[in-house]
Amino acid sequence: MKVIFIKDVKGQGKKNEIKEVSDGYGKNFLINKGYAVLATPTSIKKLNEEKQQNEERELQNKKNAMIIKEKLEKIKLQFKVKTGEHDKVFGSVSPKQIVMELKNKGFEIDKKMLKLNDNLAYIGFHNVEIELYKGIIGVLKVELIKDK
Repeated sequence: MKVIFIKDVKGQGKKNEIKEVSDGYGKNFLINKGYAVLATPTSIKKLNEEKQQNEERELQNKKNAMIIKEKLEKIKLQFKVKTGEHDKVFGSVSPKQIVMELKNKGFEIDKKMLKLNDNLAYIGFHNVEIELYKGIIGVLKVELIKDK
């Protein structure tokens, strides 16, 4: 019997995979528990349509991420900060502050997307990487300047 997996089943199959299994295992376990459906021409056609829609959605998300990347790389954020000796910043500029400033400029960026090892704590330019999509990383220029 051929089945289409609806959910991942460890050691058996992954979601949207078509696989040949024994009749008893397929009917009594996989289909009965909701892990798979019988692979009929209709269900295979539906699976192929879903895969096509997912690929189109994936392509659209990549295009959107590339557009945002281009826009991000054209802007520069400036933060006025209080400094002490040797231009050491009191406190630092956190990812939350960067996200808020981006939001003010019309970007919807989540804090988790920022690839920032430490908070920004020195005067000058910093490059902040933002993972917009799998494999698409935009670089944002952030400048910390002395508040007089």
